[in-house]
Amino acid sequence: MPTGLPQPAFILLRPQMGENIGAAARGMWNFGLDRMRITSPRDGWPNQKAVAMASGAGRLLDEAQMFDTTADAVGDCTYVYATTARPRGLTKPVFSPEAAMQDAARRIAEGQNVAVMFGPERAGMDNEDIAQANAIISVPVNPEFSSLNLAQCVLLTAYEWRRASTEVVHERTDAAGEWATQIEVEKLAEHYEGQLTEAGFFYPEDKAPSMKMNLRNLWSRMPLTRHDVQILHGIMRQMVRWKERG
Repeated sequence: MPTGLPQPAFILLRPQMGENIGAAARGMWNFGLDRMRITSPRDGWPNQKAVAMASGAGRLLDEAQMFDTTADAVGDCTYVYATTARPRGLTKPVFSPEAAMQDAARRIAEGQNVAVMFGPERAGMDNEDIAQANAIISVPVNPEFSSLNLAQCVLLTAYEWRRASTEVVHERTDAAGEWATQIEVEKLAEHYEGQLTEAGFFYPEDKAPSMKMNLRNLWSRMPLTRHDVQILHGIMRQMVRWKERG
């Protein structure tokens, strides 16, 4: 069964290849979307090539709603976006995928039933399809090579939906273990400073305070785990042992 989470329906209009339908399902489920609608697939339905390509997203194909026409597929929707490279003379708002999915998230939060239409692989949507949309999604692609595969377009739009509807962490560092505490880093700094002092590293004497400060600043800039600290202690201990052996 669908997740029940508020989300847009993705409508594949007259898709031609089962592989593209399966890849589209996989791209949708990658980003938490499972409301797939399909109109008049060229090779019939169900399609084993779609199932094979969908991999772990086969459930979307099992639960996909089938329609004969574009009008049927969008009949219960209050706002519809058409993904197309050109408005083709029809006056409509044109969104980037990012702005479109932000707009969709706002509309869905208001209780609207939203859908995104994707045209057939060979020629895309015709004007009769686009006329039934309220707005257009235009991807800023290379003008010298503007053709997007159906599944690619679905994946790109699904990704923007995820960004618009979910808090995304844009940068993080995954630690292999617990982060070192400030006292553990301080003890490491003291260990190195002591051994380097004994080795005569802080020379000349008048520059020693600034050299020690720079070294401590180096440790504080480094994102160290407890395991990192243990390794660095071990390196210094082994170097001292090696020196003492002569």
